[in-house]
Amino acid sequence: MFAFCNLFEIRFVFFGKYIYICKNNLNSKNTKNMKHLFSLIVLVLGTVYTANAQLPSVTLKDINGKTVRTDTLSNGGKPFIIDFFATWCKPCNRELTAISEVYEEWQEETGVKLIAVSIDQAQNINKVKPLVDNHGWPYEVLLDPNSDFKRALGINMIPYTIICDGKGNIVYKHNGYTEGAEQELIDKVRELIAQ
Repeated sequence: MFAFCNLFEIRFVFFGKYIYICKNNLNSKNTKNMKHLFSLIVLVLGTVYTANAQLPSVTLKDINGKTVRTDTLSNGGKPFIIDFFATWCKPCNRELTAISEVYEEWQEETGVKLIAVSIDQAQNINKVKPLVDNHGWPYEVLLDPNSDFKRALGINMIPYTIICDGKGNIVYKHNGYTEGAEQELIDKVRELIAQ
């Protein structure tokens, strides 16, 4: 979805189709109204598009060297969490450690699975497995040294967490970490299970 604006028309492309919002000379009153309308339409269409978004197809490796395609990530029809981190990111490490303390309970209750995705660059990738082992994180860990998966999802900062439903649809996104934020994750997973 891309927006194109000039003095005489406002239009945007949605799935390859032009949708015209206005095609006339805009005075200052109409410009203000059109900006509000345009913002509303972008918000609505962006929400619809995001609500049904699937994971992009990027080929990564796990920490044992096995190749994994991201569009095939799943959890047997149950929700799963994807958490982007780096070895140097202190909030990321605090989040993954906090989740590891309750992860077994989460799995017993909901069957949720967490997939941790390291964005450490190639020169630091050898630090990922020791960090995971040192913290005893029980997660599947994928390596994204070129940030291809991160970029395909439009992620700018970490920690960044995504929840996917049992069909692989992205249903929730969250950026950052504060103590106790993991409770919001399990609450969202519980909502998905209850549907």
